[in-house]
Amino acid sequence: MPNPEATMALGNQLAPLLGSGMVIWLSGELGSGKTTLARALLRGVGHLGPVKSPTYTLVEVYVVSSIYWYHFDFYRLSEPEEFDDAGLGEYFRDDAVCLVEWPEKAAGHVPPADLCLVFRFADNAADSGRVLELAACTEAGQKCLNALKNLGLDVGS
Repeated sequence: MPNPEATMALGNQLAPLLGSGMVIWLSGELGSGKTTLARALLRGVGHLGPVKSPTYTLVEVYVVSSIYWYHFDFYRLSEPEEFDDAGLGEYFRDDAVCLVEWPEKAAGHVPPADLCLVFRFADNAADSGRVLELAACTEAGQKCLNALKNLGLDVGS
């Protein structure tokens, strides 16, 4: 994703492909585009209100149509067990889409992903953009990637 506009465009295309019960992992360095994509996904399904980073609250809740969208940010977790201590597992339900920033901070506790998106800064010093790697981890995730490919996007496996 060379810039925030490209990230927003991807989010708008990916959003309608996500379905209830899906878990999306968003990994990468600070400032690499995770929250921008989460915001774009929510905008892409029709959420018009503010979309805040849940860095301090751990989770922000959005209800769009009859689907709950939970946006998590585990950056501030110091131990993976804090996921269970905070009762966060109850949010991962069949009537929800869960967007998880920093899933590695809750390793072994956060449910497995349908899609893994890894953001990183471009290696080329002359290029200030970012690179996004997408990987399907389940059949549902693969359907999303196939649909993105059918839209003409160059996406991962």
